[in-house]
Amino acid sequence: MVTDPCPELSGLLLLALPNMRDVEFQKAVIALCAFNEKGALGLNIGRIIPDVTLHSLMHQLGIQPGLVPDRPVHDGGPCEPQRGMVLHSRDWHSPDSMMVGQDWALTCTLDVLHALSRGEGPQHWLVALGYAGWGAGQLDQEMKQADWFLSKVDDQLLFSCPAESRWQQGYQQAGVDFYRLATKIGQA
Repeated sequence: MVTDPCPELSGLLLLALPNMRDVEFQKAVIALCAFNEKGALGLNIGRIIPDVTLHSLMHQLGIQPGLVPDRPVHDGGPCEPQRGMVLHSRDWHSPDSMMVGQDWALTCTLDVLHALSRGEGPQHWLVALGYAGWGAGQLDQEMKQADWFLSKVDDQLLFSCPAESRWQQGYQQAGVDFYRLATKIGQA
């Protein structure tokens, strides 16, 4: 199993602040999967790809859906939009799974889809195409510029909440009224 070298940040949620300048990430909800000196990787779980479901994706890959329920596929981010990733609970893993924080794993190989189709996969999961990536120090800089709010997340928000509700629910779960957030930062 691959481990993340900075476990204290992986497994957290990045919520775009209301003043996010980058249109691609307005109201984004990023499950932060890896963070280290080389950069960061996360999945946008706040947006789904219209007209793409897990079953349609599996058919394209030549995999029979079998027992897995059909669900929307998330628009994970602008990097490698053809790359599939499954963020899931740790009750299932493959040798290629990357542990994310204390509670999740990320698998980018087809074995997780085959396991799901047989009813042998993880209990909780979501599928995304693409990911959000940052180079060394880039995410740190964006957080200093007040683009992101860092928060804890629970399984309900991650796996059960509808994608279109996650941004607002993420702030509510953190006890933050995003309408009252300062949109400018300064120095004292």
